[in-house]
Amino acid sequence: MSPTVSVIMPAYNAARFIGDAIRSVQAQTFGDWELVVVDDVSSDDTAAIVTAAAERDGRIAFHRLTERSGGAVARNTAMERATGRYIAFLDADDMWLPEKLEAQLAFMRETRAAFSFSAYQAVDADGNRTGRVISVPESVDYAQLLRGSPIGCLTAMYDREVCGLVLMPLIRKRQDYALWLKIVRQVGKAYGLQQCLGLYRVHAGSLSSNKLSAAHYTWKVYREIERLPLPRALFCFAWYALERPRRDPQDDHLPPARISTMKQHRSVDSENLTMPSTAYKSHIPSRRPTGEIAA
Repeated sequence: MSPTVSVIMPAYNAARFIGDAIRSVQAQTFGDWELVVVDDVSSDDTAAIVTAAAERDGRIAFHRLTERSGGAVARNTAMERATGRYIAFLDADDMWLPEKLEAQLAFMRETRAAFSFSAYQAVDADGNRTGRVISVPESVDYAQLLRGSPIGCLTAMYDREVCGLVLMPLIRKRQDYALWLKIVRQVGKAYGLQQCLGLYRVHAGSLSSNKLSAAHYTWKVYREIERLPLPRALFCFAWYALERPRRDPQDDHLPPARISTMKQHRSVDSENLTMPSTAYKSHIPSRRPTGEIAA
């Protein structure tokens, strides 16, 4: 019998962090999941760590690519091997809070959302909470998403029964953003859960740390994947440039409109992920999104 949720985890030289990521999935209060890890030919101990975890937990599946192919190929390979109704994403250096799947599934079922995301918190390379919570809007449509994405990859989840299997375009960076655009174009809106459900690790090796490169690939998404006319692409890129610092947990100057500062800075105990999340309440949209789940 297929699991309810398939968790998609690409990995490349992630030995330092991937154990924490796997344990955060195993600590979920909702247990009907599979974790599909695809290794992009790591040269460190990533494969050994995941193989050992898979031997202890039958819900973990591991696949190793035969040649270095990039994050998009790794994620797509995992999605093609996934069997769950819902597709969720977690990178090998990030973590979930224990109630992530339970809360988000309840939110999607109550609102009949085909695509959802949530607030999340930044932590440093050692897992210490920085005090920054990246909040999210109640919803985002295609036009809004073109002007900048509030969707953290570690919080995104879509319903395959409504959307079908939607794969990422084969670009080196911003492939997740291109996927969100593709899904929202199909279902109308993505809906945001105000509860903080993930921990985004900021460290020097994270692919998103190079802002100029991210900007280059954002432009590539506009012109080559979405095929926006030049005037509209320029308009959207101007919005992206203005909005990115408001959403980026790596930016040192985040205004309070987007970031909630926690009073206590706590360290993440990766061996026992039972800490409560930020005290946000989920906000239920008054209207059902396009692409409803049949009752």
